[in-house]
Amino acid sequence: MALRINDTAPNFSARTTHGPIDFHSWIGDGWAILFSHPKDFTPVCTTELGYMAKIEPEFTKRNAKLIGLSVDPVDSHSRWLSDIEETQGAKVNYPIIADSDLQVSKLYDMLPAEEPGTSEGRTPATNQTVRTVFVVGPDKKIKLMLSYPMTTGRNFDEILRVLDSMQLTAKHKVSTPVNWKQGEDVIISGSVTDDEAKTLFPGGWRAPKPYMRYTKQPR
Repeated sequence: MALRINDTAPNFSARTTHGPIDFHSWIGDGWAILFSHPKDFTPVCTTELGYMAKIEPEFTKRNAKLIGLSVDPVDSHSRWLSDIEETQGAKVNYPIIADSDLQVSKLYDMLPAEEPGTSEGRTPATNQTVRTVFVVGPDKKIKLMLSYPMTTGRNFDEILRVLDSMQLTAKHKVSTPVNWKQGEDVIISGSVTDDEAKTLFPGGWRAPKPYMRYTKQPR
């Protein structure tokens, strides 16, 4: 069955560049960013893994862990990590899942469940749908899924932006408008009455329409 937002992220055990993990246990009580790759030694993915290594401290500040996945074994990952550090100027310190048996790719609906075989003999083209970012919350629910084509590098600054929004809206009764960034005005949730809003947002709000109540970002 296809995964949807608010589904429980399927749990799995897997080998990684940091040793074996149980995914849910590894997440713990924080957030997790699982981002997948069709094959090792692919140029676009090399740039992505390197950039994530550079901005990992930003995720750590937000109580979020990074974990990559690529459809190849651990020993191949380890060789690839050297290339990433050499070409991108950043050392990857987060784990990368070795999905050589295609288990996680199938479990997360990135490859058909009936797909035969292992990573052996497969090419980036045969794995091109393994290009999804999953954001998983502390409750182990999928909060976001974002898939990119193999030829287009992902914008991981957008993942940070969305994580900021999701963490804010999980704590306060607000939503964030288009292109919102940290510190900008937010929208009071529709489920909040005006009387409730006076208590929750004592600084007031502006309402160009009754259903659009903008207020300062809660701290």
